[in-house]
Amino acid sequence: STVVPTTTTTQTATVGATWAISPGAANDFRFNYSSTDASSSSRLDSFGGAVPLGALPFPSPFTADNAEFAFQVFSLNLNNASLIAGVTAHNQQRQINIVDNVSTQKGSHSLKFGVDYRRLSPRLVPPAYGQVNLFSDIPSADTGTALGSFVDSSLSETLLFRNLGVFAQDTWRIMPRLTMTYGLRWDVDFVPTSGPEFNAVTGFDLSNLSNLALLPAGTPPYKTKWGNAAPRIGLAYQVSESQRWQTVLRSGFGVFYNLASSETGNGVDSISYPFGSSNILFANFPLSAADAASAPIVPPNANLGSTLYAVDPNLESPFTLQWNVAVEQALGNQQTMNVSYVGAAGRRLIQTAEIGAPNPNLYQALLVTNAGTSCYNALQLQFQRRLSHGLQVLSSYSWSHSIDTASAGSLGSGSNALSGLGTNLNRGPSDFDIRNAFSIGLTYDIPAPKGNAFAHAILRGWSTENVIQARSASPVDVYYGDIGQLSNGFLTNTRPDFVAGQPFYLHGPQYPGGKAFNPAAFTSPPLDPVTGLPVSQGNLPRNALRGFGATQWDFAVHREFPIHESLKLQFRAEMFNVLNHPNFGPPVGDLG
Repeated sequence: STVVPTTTTTQTATVGATWAISPGAANDFRFNYSSTDASSSSRLDSFGGAVPLGALPFPSPFTADNAEFAFQVFSLNLNNASLIAGVTAHNQQRQINIVDNVSTQKGSHSLKFGVDYRRLSPRLVPPAYGQVNLFSDIPSADTGTALGSFVDSSLSETLLFRNLGVFAQDTWRIMPRLTMTYGLRWDVDFVPTSGPEFNAVTGFDLSNLSNLALLPAGTPPYKTKWGNAAPRIGLAYQVSESQRWQTVLRSGFGVFYNLASSETGNGVDSISYPFGSSNILFANFPLSAADAASAPIVPPNANLGSTLYAVDPNLESPFTLQWNVAVEQALGNQQTMNVSYVGAAGRRLIQTAEIGAPNPNLYQALLVTNAGTSCYNALQLQFQRRLSHGLQVLSSYSWSHSIDTASAGSLGSGSNALSGLGTNLNRGPSDFDIRNAFSIGLTYDIPAPKGNAFAHAILRGWSTENVIQARSASPVDVYYGDIGQLSNGFLTNTRPDFVAGQPFYLHGPQYPGGKAFNPAAFTSPPLDPVTGLPVSQGNLPRNALRGFGATQWDFAVHREFPIHESLKLQFRAEMFNVLNHPNFGPPVGDLG
């Protein structure tokens, strides 16, 4: 089969204008409309002597224009042996964005007011019918003995997301050396709508899901929250006014809301109710007319493969509290040093729970909650030297720690899934937690000798650039990939107990990078005698181990040859990873 290249069409219109309302006041208006349309499909051909199927086994009225057929042999997976034909998807994203800001100066006050409205209306058109047939090897495929078949039905979906932000801000010069900026922002994230309509549920109680069930169609999945008021304040005080030793003290605090609807789009599963359905069949190929019939789109139930996707009816907007204190110190006329403490605390963050058999009526449920929390603290240093005597430097270092219960709201990594009601069960270093990070960029214009005209002509105009980056190791989650569920029904990365007296790491030249994880340091947590599943997470915390840090030095040299007042020719040579230093990826954390 041949994949037909994806066809993408993008249309964008942007209008902007700024005009004076009155002396000292101006209005800045921006409008944007954009639309991106993409479609893809696959077809059978005769490449290499292949004989295309005369007809695809679609029931009426489906054809290759609105359906997809797949035939896969697992023993040939190394060669990507999947025969695919039909339409894959036809999706469109449309956006309208309106921004309007008014600013004015009143004495020592600089006032600013604004509004930001965004409307997203994506349209998803999956195959209306899908048939996937799976075979273990060539002889099985020859005889039509399938491991299983999936017959899917899907509806086109149109979604609507709307977000509104309104703010007022004042920068007040209280004294010549003291300035305060304060303001208030109000954010509204309207409950998204769709056609077909999103699921709404009752009985959403993670401690007891025995009553979890669908509400009648037309019930909103949750309510729009109108109280998202976010105050901000910042202070800047000039401690010293000396030209060569200026000192500025800054501090700030703010509340920032995120979108409660950020995970809603993941619920638009083209084979899950109310957007679609899937039948799992164990029958020989080709399927009979009854087996190949389009799967009815019915509410999720206890049948294999039937999953309920829903959000907490009391879902709130996630928010983050952020604060900082900084001292900026001038070191002469061309150099500055900045020392900052930066902190943040995330609350009501989106975190998804995946639960098997939450009650006898449901096979599985994906439930979006506000269970996530996070905190971040950092000491940040920055040194900057503006170009002076041919030397320019920008260098930074951060010593930080980020902790959370999930580093993403979705289930892309099992470590982000809820493990149970105790929100601290998953509390640990963030997936992106880098304790130490250093970088420096340095440019130097090589001075040319002035005494010798020939040497000056050859050596003038040369410049070198250096970029050096170094960071400590990122965390690695250690878990059993073959035990993906706890006895409480929560599907997640199941972490082990650690063995007392055993080191977490092995060291020696036989290991890439000189270090490896020690499998003997971990053992399975206690198992439920009935289900054979772990009764809880092991006592090894999430993201407990570390892999390898990384360092790299990149270097460049160039010379510019002036040709005309507005035209230059540049010679440039670049060397990446000058020291040819290897940076190893993290060891695999899957004990399975």
